[in-house]
Amino acid sequence: MASHKFDFVSKGKIGESYATKFLIEKGFKILDKNFRSRFGEIDIIAERNNELYFCEVKTRWNTKFGLPQDAVTKSKLDKIIKTIDYYLYINKIKNEKLKIIVISQMFIEGKLEKQEIIAVN
Repeated sequence: MASHKFDFVSKGKIGESYATKFLIEKGFKILDKNFRSRFGEIDIIAERNNELYFCEVKTRWNTKFGLPQDAVTKSKLDKIIKTIDYYLYINKIKNEKLKIIVISQMFIEGKLEKQEIIAVN
């Protein structure tokens, strides 16, 4: 059981590392990672062209459970929105343009096969 949790955490960190690199290559400036509140977590907070991007990273290592972006359910999105509101509040950010995006990544046999940005709002 412990090794399964380790694999899950390790794969998540690998996915976030690839997503961070991908965003930087696309011209984003990374502002924060793994921002947590009592409502949930935001994987990456980035900025580009005077817009804030709240990024949910979803990585799959096979298609057994569907596409990565399918894991962003309404319930998950509600938690993300509450966490964004909290982030804006504690950082005293107002009147900012913001977007929620999913960084969808698919690894096949340990190799990154597909990576894309999917707009949520």
